[in-house]
Parts: sequence; structure tokens; C-alpha cells
Amino acid sequence: MIALLPVVGVVLLVLAAIWFGQRGLIYFPDGQSPAPAAFGLPDAQPLTFDTEDGLTLGGWFLGARAGATGYTVIIFNGNAGHRGYRAGLAAQLAARGLSVLLFDYRGYAGNPGLPSETGLARDARAALAHLGRRPGVDLTRIVFFGESLGAAVAVRLALEYPPAALILRSPFSSMTAIGSHHYPVLPVRWLLRDRYPSIDRIPKITSPLLIVAGDADRIVPLDDTQVLFEAAPQPKRLVVIPGADHNDEELCEGPALVRAIVDRVLGS
Repeated sequence: MIALLPVVGVVLLVLAAIWFGQRGLIYFPDGQSPAPAAFGLPDAQPLTFDTEDGLTLGGWFLGARAGATGYTVIIFNGNAGHRGYRAGLAAQLAARGLSVLLFDYRGYAGNPGLPSETGLARDARAALAHLGRRPGVDLTRIVFFGESLGAAVAVRLALEYPPAALILRSPFSSMTAIGSHHYPVLPVRWLLRDRYPSIDRIPKITSPLLIVAGDADRIVPLDDTQVLFEAAPQPKRLVVIPGADHNDEELCEGPALVRAIVDRVLGS
């Protein structure tokens, strides 16, 4: 028994390190504050808005460039980078008559604060509230687009404020499921602090749903995305892009993704 004590001590130290450092394994912010022109959006309007807990976040508003449809898409980013990396998708949506709000969560792109599940939910509410104060924005034509972790943020907000359409790219059923997939030897269900339980929330959504995923995704397996899709109510549609991995261009801003988004929005 005495010989086991050092082993137990090491295990406890490892688990403690994971508990306190786990958000560093989930969130990968780029701390630089991007300029829209540097990412091909010289006509995007820089903006700021405040969260309910007193943080000021930055973003860009890109108006529809041609044939305005009256719809505005809020892009809820994944767990890495900043809004500049979503500029290509925003430009393509604007070219098809959709206005776009790009913004960064707390702790990203020079924003104050540290990311967490509760914090990102507050940031999402603040982004929507900003659109509510913006002249010319029709709140009955707001569309949520969430990618990966941002899909979980969008699902949560959609329960509070149902959008005209809910579009999820590479969504997971829960962070617990994805954590267990990538770290099978760890007691993820006991340790995880930010759980993002979309599987519990999506049966309650009332908005038309589109899910886009790649069948070669090594971060969010297609099987897990399909679990989420099956739990969602109608109307819903699943678009699978053959050969696409999680961060491939086809899934980030490719023609199949853009076409599916526009078809869902204009058909909603």
C-alpha cells in the first residue's frame, strides 16, 4: 500500500492539472485585433458592443453587397483564431444578398476576459442585442450560423431567441462526447467544466435547421454530428460534404457550404 502512494499522488496531480488547465485545451484564441481590410473586407464596418457582465467586444458588420434579401447572419466562431478567418465566408454571403455580423468572443482578438461556456453565452446574447439596436436590421430575419464549438453557442441562444433559421457547421452532440472521443483514458465526464450539451437542447428548438458536416472530419466525427441531427425536430436537413475534414476550405467557405446556407435561408 505504501508503495502505491507516490503513484496515487502523481495521478492526483495530473488530474488537478487537467481540471485547472482544461480550458487551454478547448479554447485557442488569436489575440491580435484584426482590421477588416487586411482580410478582404474593406467595406465592413468595425463596431463594439457590451456584454451583460460589462465586457466590450469587437466585431464587423458587412452589409449585403447586391440583391439584399433582408436577412442578417450572425456567425458564431469555432474555438480558434478570430473573426478575420471567417471573412471569406462573410464575403460570399454578402455577395448573395445576406448581411453578416462577425464578432469575437471574450479573450479573442484583443477582447477582455477569458472564454468559458457561460461567458460565450453572454457574448452571443450581446451580439444579438447589438443587431436589435442596429437601424435597418429586421429581427424576424436573423439567421444563426455556428461552426463547431460555435454551433453549441448558437443552439443555446436559439432556445432563448429562435432565429429565422439555425445553421450548424460540424456541430458536436456535447463537449463531453468529443472529449471522451479524443481522450478515452481520461475521466472526462467527471472533469469537464464546459460541457456544451447541445444534445439536450436541440430537441427543443423551433427554427428550421440545417447541419453541414464533412465525412472525413477528424475533430468532430460525422457519427457524432448525426447523433445531434437525429435528436433535432423537423424541419431539418443534413448536408454531408464528401472527403472534407474539419478545417478544410470546403467546410469553411466552399461552394457546397455557401449554396446550402443560401438555400436554407431563402427557403426558411
